Amino acid sequence: MSIENLSSNKSFDGWHKQYSHHSDVLGCDMRFAIFLPPQAGKGKKVPVMYWLSGLTCTDENFMQKAGAYRIAAELGMAIVAPDTSPRGDHVPDDENAAYDFGKGAGFYVNATQEPWSRHYRMYDYITLELPDLIKNHFPVTDDAVISGHSMGGHGALMIALRNPGMFKSVTAFSPISNPVNCPWGQKALGRYLGADVTVWKNWDSSHLMAAASPDGFTPALVDQGDEDGFLKEQLKPEALFAAAAKSGYPLNLRMQEGYDHSYYFISSFIEDHLRFHARHLGLA
Repeated sequence: MSIENLSSNKSFDGWHKQYSHHSDVLGCDMRFAIFLPPQAGKGKKVPVMYWLSGLTCTDENFMQKAGAYRIAAELGMAIVAPDTSPRGDHVPDDENAAYDFGKGAGFYVNATQEPWSRHYRMYDYITLELPDLIKNHFPVTDDAVISGHSMGGHGALMIALRNPGMFKSVTAFSPISNPVNCPWGQKALGRYLGADVTVWKNWDSSHLMAAASPDGFTPALVDQGDEDGFLKEQLKPEALFAAAAKSGYPLNLRMQEGYDHSYYFISSFIEDHLRFHARHLGLA
């Protein structure tokens, strides 16, 4: 699979690079960004953190706003940030161009309903196609971790829970913790997956965590701001906390006083998350 370099910027002796490629899984051209730490330029392979962004975002939001490069460069960790949905004029979108469905809102599931099922297969893209592409084109090891924010926090937790052993650790900021019980999740899962709520539960982090078994546990860190405007209606961290208590899951869920849903919040705690991952990758 060929990739095209769109931009390249040096940062903390590493490189932020943006690429485009054709995705067979999604049936469209996609864009992703990668930060390669300086260690990757010296003949050494490095582990990868996959970052999944939230509603309306692209690969650029985290890479430009999170302030992650200094610590990633110190630790020797690559960061890969994909887009949040398929793109292109031929890709169907919400008829009202709503921000919480369609383009920019793939929810990291495999859609089964028309007209979404042809292109909206972000789960397969993140778990299969993109990792293969990264391994084939960049000096990375098989060791990976995953993180995300809001819709991407849902994606990171859900993907780690559905794939025990794929990731050494998982973290999330302000995740949509219980999408079967919030408006964002009900809209997206209902239209992508159909009306059967029992099917939705297979993509819900709280339901997956409650049913997890110890041999499939992935260490998890979640940060949630207590001044987040979406906290009560959309994010529901209490469901995730209850799920972890039920299964004994190794979840550290921290409520952070005064913080909201923004990248001001993410940039304040991204170092904690990178160092959490580094410990589980054997980098620290």
